[in-house]
Amino acid sequence: MGYQSIPYDKRVKENIRNYSFSNLYHMDTVKEYLKNLAKAVEISILLTDRHGEKEILIGDGFVGFRPDVVNEPGRKVRVQNRTIGHLYVKETKPQEDDCLVRALMDGTVKLLERLGEETYLRHESSIYLEELEVLLKEKRRQVIQNETDDALTGVYNKMYFESRMDVIDRAEIIPVAVLNVNINDWKYANDHFGDEESDRLIKTVADILKKEAKPDFILGRIDGDAFGVLIPMATEGEAEDYIKRIQEACDTYEDPHLAPSVAVGMVVKTNIEEKLEERMSDAEYEMFNNKFEVKNAPGYQERLHKGM
Repeated sequence: MGYQSIPYDKRVKENIRNYSFSNLYHMDTVKEYLKNLAKAVEISILLTDRHGEKEILIGDGFVGFRPDVVNEPGRKVRVQNRTIGHLYVKETKPQEDDCLVRALMDGTVKLLERLGEETYLRHESSIYLEELEVLLKEKRRQVIQNETDDALTGVYNKMYFESRMDVIDRAEIIPVAVLNVNINDWKYANDHFGDEESDRLIKTVADILKKEAKPDFILGRIDGDAFGVLIPMATEGEAEDYIKRIQEACDTYEDPHLAPSVAVGMVVKTNIEEKLEERMSDAEYEMFNNKFEVKNAPGYQERLHKGM
């Protein structure tokens, strides 16, 4: 569960349970500190984790000792109000000043708790910032994508597709193959199988268009069941080969209900004075001629009605 779905303060309170001593401290440094402390006041020190397992042992005073962190917890080391360890002390010889030993050990616990708190918060904040940055990047990507892409199909939406046509016009790029692709009998699928299946038909055709397209092809959904395709600097036969591939991919698509089929009109912009918007209208006219041919081809009606 990431920070986008749980408040930071709640995450901080709960996540401490996943931390051990070794996550919060440089154990060699802690051991060296406790070793010097034990030598200075002549005591043995045992530091355990929250469950009573040994973390650091200094001296011989705990031979045969089995920590009972429930009934005899020693000094509890707590971070975020949760016990992460226990500190036990035994004197190796009678002390002249027991109060000094107690004060030193109480201070040691406070020191460990403060250092652990700082390390824990720094680490959790770092994770929070990293996850937040990932989340913000994803949201920025989604915003940009929503501004350019059609939500259903993933190709460019109509507005952005038209803006790309304007850019190509201004750049005076020629030749440009212009394709108008229309789904045959989309209304039939909608009437007989409903909105969900007719939407799936649109997405299926879009996926075929994307799969067969080259990286420099520009694809957009320009109407409910219609797509535009631009092929800048199209080579001879490139557009015709693409049309053949997408129509064959539709005709051979296997599905219990859907029978994807497209009519395609194609023209080529060869004059920099021409506008792609006008050429797209010409391609639409050619598309209707192709639609008549496709829908009257042998076997079309049988395939269309196969799901009924």
